[in-house]
Parts: sequence; C-alpha cells; structure tokens
Amino acid sequence: MICGLLGRKLGHSYSPQIHAQLGTYRYSLFEKEPEELEDFLKHGDFSGLNVTVPYKKAVIPFLDELTPVAERLGAVNTIVRRPDGRLLGHNTDYFGFQSMAERSGVSFFGKKVLILGTGGAAVMAKAVVEEKGGCPILISRTGDDNYETLDKHADASVIVNATPVGMYPNNGVSPVDLSLFPKLEGVLDLIYNPARTRLLLDAQKLGIPTENGLWMLVAQAKEVAEYFTGCSVPDSKIGEIHRILSQQMQNIILIGMPGCGKSTIGTILAQKTEKVFYDTDTVVCQLAGRSIPEIFQAEGEDGFRRRETEALLQLGKLSGAVIATGGGCVTRAENYPLLHQNGTIFWLQRDIGLLPTDGRPLSQKSNLAVMYEARKPLYQAFSDSIVCNDGAAEETAGHILQILEETK
Repeated sequence: MICGLLGRKLGHSYSPQIHAQLGTYRYSLFEKEPEELEDFLKHGDFSGLNVTVPYKKAVIPFLDELTPVAERLGAVNTIVRRPDGRLLGHNTDYFGFQSMAERSGVSFFGKKVLILGTGGAAVMAKAVVEEKGGCPILISRTGDDNYETLDKHADASVIVNATPVGMYPNNGVSPVDLSLFPKLEGVLDLIYNPARTRLLLDAQKLGIPTENGLWMLVAQAKEVAEYFTGCSVPDSKIGEIHRILSQQMQNIILIGMPGCGKSTIGTILAQKTEKVFYDTDTVVCQLAGRSIPEIFQAEGEDGFRRRETEALLQLGKLSGAVIATGGGCVTRAENYPLLHQNGTIFWLQRDIGLLPTDGRPLSQKSNLAVMYEARKPLYQAFSDSIVCNDGAAEETAGHILQILEETK
C-alpha cells in the first residue's frame, strides 16, 4: 500500500513520522505543480493521500465522491482510492479540531467564539463550533467583523486562531490584543510551530487555558490512517504520538549564574537526547566577530545584552535543541518569550563558592553573592524547574531528563 502527502512545496513534514506509528503502509511526499495535479490523481500510483495547501479545494473536481464532512466544508485533506478505482474525498481536520478542543477542556456550548481568519481552516473551525452549540464569529481583514471592530466582541469566551500569524519563521507576533477580551475562557491556536505562539504566551500570562495545533495534527492523522487501512486505530495512539513529537520538538533551556555548569550539562543532555547543542555566548561571539571581553570593552554591558537578545531571537525559534544561556539573560524581560516559545526552562543552581570567574567580565568585577540575590527572583520567574548542580554533571543531567519524562 502506497500512501503519502500531496502538496506543492512540502519542505519538512512530520506526517511521515506520524504515519509510521499509525500503520504499516508506505508514506511518501508527493510534490506536484498545479498542471500535474489531474494526471497524478487519475494515474498516480497511490492507495491514499493526505492533501495540503494549496490543493485542498483544487483536488475536488477530480474526485468521484465526497464524504458529508468534505461536502460541507468544501475542502478535502484525505483521498482514498476505492477497490474499483474511484476516488473518495474526506476532511479529517474536522475530527482533529474536535479532538483538540476536547483536550483543551474549553467548551463552545452557548459561547461566543471568535475565529480569526476566513480560509479553509477557519471554515472548518466554524463548523465544529456550530455543531458543539457555540456561536462562531469569523474575523477577517474586511467586512463587518474585522480587526478594527473587535471592541464589539469584548464578550467573547473563546478565541481560535486559524491564521498563520505567529507561525515559524515569523514568530513573536499576535493577531489580536487579548486585553480586549476580559471574559476569555480559552485560546486555541492551530499553529504548532512554535509550540507557544505569542498569542498563547499572552493567554498563559493571563491565566487563560490554551492549546496549540500539535494535538490536532496527530488526531487528524489518526482518522486518516483509519481511512487508509479500513481498520480502527485506538484514540490512545493520539496521546502516545503527541508525547513523542512534543519531546522531540521541544528545546531544553538552561539558565543560571555564570559558571554554574550550563555548557557542561547542556553538552551531556544533547548527547543523551540526540538534540543539537547551542551555547548562547558562543553564538553571540560568532555574530559579533569578537570575544565577550572585547564586546564588553567596546560596547559595555548594554551592548552585550542587545547582542545576546539578537542571538536568542534566532536560537529560540529552533526546535529540538539544547540551549545554554548566558548568566544575565534573565535581566531582559523580552528574552523570556524567546526562550519559552519552544522550550522548557531549567534553572541550574550551584554553590556560589564553586563558581569560576575566569573570562567572565561581570563575575570578575562583581560580588557574586550580591549578583545572585539580584538575579534570584528573575531566575525564578523564567524557570519551569529548578535543578541543583553541586554534584556530578551526569547526575544533574539525569535529573533533568527525569523531570522531562515525568511531565510528558
């Protein structure tokens, strides 16, 4: 059985990895230009296809039958070749979003739900909200319900982002200001890279429940596999694959005082997890073309901190990395979302008497105890977990991995 993903420019896709855990069929990537679409669908060697942009509507004229869901949405993301050769079109995003909403614990029933966007994903979300008894409002750039008239929807209970705003590589921007909606009970973002978009970070800061689109990606693939094989797949597979992908995609971030062992522990963690290791200070030096003491001498601490933030702007967008930060990165609040968007942040604590000062301009000219007391609340605010590194490095790395395992 040959299955796969049909699109124009596919780049990196998690679909092959997900489907490898859902079935025994071969799963390939099929990049096709618009003029190749008809011939591929009529004569291509496949049993089942996922369909991604820009072909979710374009494939419909070449299909023989649509499921009621695909008919209702006017979009197809799954194609199955019947035994008689006829092509059936379905849309599993509907099931995926339903499952995502259920996981979040956010209820649509009787609630005003703002859906940002008017494309296929927004239409799909609107249909799910309607089925669940909610009142969906599509927000577009034009029309009566647009981004300039959001004040009339201040009573909204749920916001669903069905736009690409905030998606990698354009991280750090949000489609709306959440302070406009004092009654929000949940924020759902169909984006899964980064794991926490600016929209979700803003919601979490306000204590509002959130969910990103990774669960939806896996859930819809589960239903795809059922269509491909004709066999039921247990719902438990969604959570199992979601955990694997989450662990694979997340960054492990290390913060703490200069000399507390971040680079040493980071190197060990990278080896154990098969992630790529990055030292922020090294990246700063590479970008600046000079050493840290030279940067401090030429630009002072403010200049170094600006360069550090520029480095974190790049590093924070990565997925599946181990990142050792500079000891003072916590002194700039703007660094927190850069680190947290894709990462779990560990504060490495080490006895001050064990901290080295060689090659560290601030450590050499400062009282480390005073520096620690000033930075302590900042480390606390940034961190997800605190780990003591007074013992063996291997032991500390093992403790971090244990914490990650327990919080899957």
